[in-house]
Amino acid sequence: MSNDQTPLGTIHISPRVIATIAYQAVLSSYGVVGLAPKNLMSGIAHALAKDPTEGIEVHYDEDGIVIDLYIIVEYGTRITAVANSAANAVRYKVEKAVGLPVKAVNVHVRGLRVSQEDEKEE
Repeated sequence: MSNDQTPLGTIHISPRVIATIAYQAVLSSYGVVGLAPKNLMSGIAHALAKDPTEGIEVHYDEDGIVIDLYIIVEYGTRITAVANSAANAVRYKVEKAVGLPVKAVNVHVRGLRVSQEDEKEE
């Protein structure tokens, strides 16, 4: 949990808040069609809890915030461009919203999704 000391008191920012901001940013990124669980057990837990931050992990260390994204990419897009775009969008939105440095955004591509239009063309 991140703590920020102000003259009026302390502000605590939970990792879930940062994950929610990252979730909105990554889903609005070009080429990202969804998020995937880190592993099967994590996926079952998120499905049962209906967690909107599935596919995002947030960790704090003394240098800043580290965010791991587990994404599903649209088939036919350039994977590296999509991953870079998602990482940059998440870094920008989180830093802007919470005012804390994002040390790293690690993007893990968990799958590709073929859209219905691509299936019809073949």
